[in-house]
Amino acid sequence: MCGIVGYVGSDAPGARPQGVVMGGLARLEYRGYDSAGIAIVTDDRERVAMSKKAGKLVNLEKHLAEHPLAAGTAAIGHTRWATHGAPTDANAHPHLAAAGRIAIIHNGIIENFAALRAELQDEGVEFLSETDTEVAGHLLAREVSTGRSLADAMRVITRRLEGAFTLLAVDAREPRTVVGARRNSPLVIGLGEGENFLGSDVVAFIEHTRTALELHQDEVVEITPERVTITDFSGFVVDREPYHVDWDASAAQKGGFATFMEKEIHDQPTAVADTLRGRMDEHGRLQLDGGMIHESILNSIDKIIVIACGTAAYAGLVGRYAIEHWCRIPVEVELAHEFRYRDPVVGVRTLVVAISQSGETMDTIMAVRHAQQQGAPVIAIVNSQGSTIAREADAVLYTRAGPEIAVASTKAFLAQITAVYLLGIYLAELRGNKFPDEIEALLDQLDAIPAKIQRVLDTSEAIREVARTMADERTVLFLGRHVGYPVALEGALKLKELAYIHAEGFAAGELKHGPIALVEEGLPVIIVLPSPRGRESLHSKVISNVQEVRARGARTFVIAEEGDTEAANYAEQVFFVPSAPVLMTPLLSVVPLQIFALELAAAKGYDVDQPRNLAKSVTVE
Repeated sequence: MCGIVGYVGSDAPGARPQGVVMGGLARLEYRGYDSAGIAIVTDDRERVAMSKKAGKLVNLEKHLAEHPLAAGTAAIGHTRWATHGAPTDANAHPHLAAAGRIAIIHNGIIENFAALRAELQDEGVEFLSETDTEVAGHLLAREVSTGRSLADAMRVITRRLEGAFTLLAVDAREPRTVVGARRNSPLVIGLGEGENFLGSDVVAFIEHTRTALELHQDEVVEITPERVTITDFSGFVVDREPYHVDWDASAAQKGGFATFMEKEIHDQPTAVADTLRGRMDEHGRLQLDGGMIHESILNSIDKIIVIACGTAAYAGLVGRYAIEHWCRIPVEVELAHEFRYRDPVVGVRTLVVAISQSGETMDTIMAVRHAQQQGAPVIAIVNSQGSTIAREADAVLYTRAGPEIAVASTKAFLAQITAVYLLGIYLAELRGNKFPDEIEALLDQLDAIPAKIQRVLDTSEAIREVARTMADERTVLFLGRHVGYPVALEGALKLKELAYIHAEGFAAGELKHGPIALVEEGLPVIIVLPSPRGRESLHSKVISNVQEVRARGARTFVIAEEGDTEAANYAEQVFFVPSAPVLMTPLLSVVPLQIFALELAAAKGYDVDQPRNLAKSVTVE
């Protein structure tokens, strides 16, 4: 949540700072926000130029067109997702201090802001907003008034702040400097020629540079046109190697699709293929991307706990079936925000797997740290290189899905499932649970999945047509069993996120234990039907569930495997997906549900890329 952009360049005052920052904010809209603002350091050495407006970025753009700001050398910009104070012009960022000399923006929550605010008010400071951010601005102003540089002032005040924060600030008297700081909230540095950048993630500046630096926990960065200086909060200089971002600005564009979500659904064959690509070492064995957990540790684990939130947790639920089957290790899936508060039984023989698209999900970060404090090794499954979870975990497996701009996750979900499968195969190989030929067969089966996903996409018009007829529905139920159960949960979540209607996913066997009371005449029920193949197929049992809801007037829509001749007998309409090994079917059966949610929300006229009240990355706990 919240988008942050900073820029400084070597040219004389000009339009580039505003253009870079506004362009970065536009690319960060996917993070979710309810106001936007920009501050520019101009030739005026006493006051920073600033403009901010509640609502979408277009409101700020219109205001700037009517009331243009002066040219500048440095700028900071912000899209705010409200926490302290309503989404109003006054509460929008940036906030000014020292009679406009200092401008500051902030992502996160300063937990001790009330005490600091009271302290400043006792000194006669007048506050113009309800935000915790303004406290940090006035603290900075107090320090620079004593003669400190902006960077020194930032180091002083951050040692007093508690909570999670990324701060960016500029000083009218330091026109070639932007200073940032981070604790428990993301900030990335972009390296240019005669200019440098800061952003919540690399999307903010990817149009201008693909060379980046990580800012780690409790560090301050000072950028000028010529240099980047990183220190810890005490002032000790930190050396850091840059890394190359392996995708470009075109990957963050819509590519001819009407929405980012539509594009990202169609990206899924590539996302899964890229997650699978290049996983063998020189000995022909599976390998992770970074970090190291010694084989003796992985051989000794007797339990796995997956920690994640939302869609990522459903990816973990899918993976649980596969890992337990392939590795014979018990797997628990925990919501990260509940994990550390229930005093979990975790130790050196527990492997913790943290799943997060951004790698900056605060609930998951804190759960990772708690697990490590108990001695547990942690493997991260993330999409963002250099993210906090990737850095702090003992080993990492990147999903390589590329940027996911739409707030509701689609391709990241499939990539996460694929990565969990790879982890399960890796452990099965390492621990000797599978013979080499079995490992090879599993990898071959996964390699066939991207082409099958493409077939689902190519034959999706039928489910689009059904979705467009359901714009007036108020409730939709989803049923699944075995690996179909987390698919049903994810299908319901997508419909909630995008269409704002009541949707629930249930384990099909649980239906008669209570949820069947919700079924009434005309209620749409979408069922993920298991394959009829195999000795222990659940196909007939789920067919019985379909019959139960049909008998009570429900309209049934079934996701079934190609060749399932029975499915049409029990459904108003069947949507077929290609045949696949049972444990891998979620990579196919969830795709029609994504398309269904997208199309139904579009039929209702909603913004599918930026659903109301939601943020892409939840960076506060």
